Amino acid sequence: MNLSITNINQLRMAEFYPGRGIWPVVFLVISTFFACNTKNENKLTIAAAANVQFAMDTLAALFETETGIKTNIITGSSGKLTAQILQGAPYDIFLSADMKYPEEIYKNGKASNAPVVYAYGSLILWTQKDDIIPDPSSLSSGQIRRIAIANPKTAPYGVAAIEFLNNTNLFDNVKSKLIFGESISQVNQFITSKSADIGFSSESVVLASGLSEAGKWTRLDPTKYAPLKQGLIIVDQENDKKEEAEKFFEFILSIQAKQVLSEFGYKTQFSDE
Repeated sequence: MNLSITNINQLRMAEFYPGRGIWPVVFLVISTFFACNTKNENKLTIAAAANVQFAMDTLAALFETETGIKTNIITGSSGKLTAQILQGAPYDIFLSADMKYPEEIYKNGKASNAPVVYAYGSLILWTQKDDIIPDPSSLSSGQIRRIAIANPKTAPYGVAAIEFLNNTNLFDNVKSKLIFGESISQVNQFITSKSADIGFSSESVVLASGLSEAGKWTRLDPTKYAPLKQGLIIVDQENDKKEEAEKFFEFILSIQAKQVLSEFGYKTQFSDE
């Protein structure tokens, strides 16, 4: 049975809101907003899909060294960042985990350019548990009770994971084990905290310096899910950062940036067809 994205209602997320001291909290939020706004007003604000956050740290540092332009990086699921951009969030650049969301922004007149592919991502299975082998054949075993996956409503890597499970005829056997994170970042938290026995993540995450030796992982067959074409756009903003945004756009497509992306497991040489 194939899973429709609109039928996924199993997200297990909770929020806590203090019930007292509301005015001090409001004051703190407002003060923090203005402080952050002042601090970042001269920086290029980059919205980046969660899967690329570790590569972005390296890329942003390299970009600043070369141009002197500082950046402020905001990460999240591609769908959530897209919603924020369409609602007027002050992001200058958007690096998505797919092409669908940048194309939506472009069609809504919120982008200065048509989306281009800056990288192709790779889906992996990752576990922190010593007694579990990160192989698709093990997902149906009784040893694995919780499988972390990004929410396919807003996260392209979640869509790819569902496609993989359907195309390998595993979905029916494991659907009751799935737990959903808002983005790849939350999935990684489930995996590293061992709240999940195993999870679907991005190769770029496990190749990050602090995680390269953490747990065990397996790269999944890329023919079992649609290519993860990751899109890049300049967000159309009424500010004076367009020149800086264009420089960052060109930098991400440069040979130097592609070398960095390759080190984090991304491919940059495939055809866009």
